[in-house]
Amino acid sequence: MTITATRAEFRDAMAHLAAAVSILTTDGPGGRCGITLSAVCSVTDSPPTVLACVNRSSAMHDVFVSNGRVALNVLGGDQAELARHFSGATKVAMDERFAWDIWASADPVPVLRDAPVTMTGTLSGRTPMGSHSVLFIRVEEIHVRGDADGLVYHNRDFHRLGS
Repeated sequence: MTITATRAEFRDAMAHLAAAVSILTTDGPGGRCGITLSAVCSVTDSPPTVLACVNRSSAMHDVFVSNGRVALNVLGGDQAELARHFSGATKVAMDERFAWDIWASADPVPVLRDAPVTMTGTLSGRTPMGSHSVLFIRVEEIHVRGDADGLVYHNRDFHRLGS
């Protein structure tokens, strides 16, 4: 089978695939960090499991793997600037991001207080695929706030999705 699609064509096609925006966070012996993700999806409800794709060349990749405990914070429509901060676009230092008064206490994983959905759990598996790792997260705790708009990434920008 011959592959004719180029990397640039693929990236352009994926830019047109609207996706929910989340921030994956962790804290533990490997350090504390968070990263904006749009490659997240449900795997199964028995046991509750989601997957998140993280670039293996990211310094944060190994921190997530080392700590093993994570929180997936699904962002609301009013949190696009937060998504930019955690994507690295604004160059705000990681320590400063976690100093803001937006975090609820967790055990010890940072959880966004006003996120429409938060899921905390443990990495239950990891599969390398090209430049990324597919991280499987066994969800142990869920909080849903039903009154928030959604945030999606489409055509290389963030967009509020009304309820």
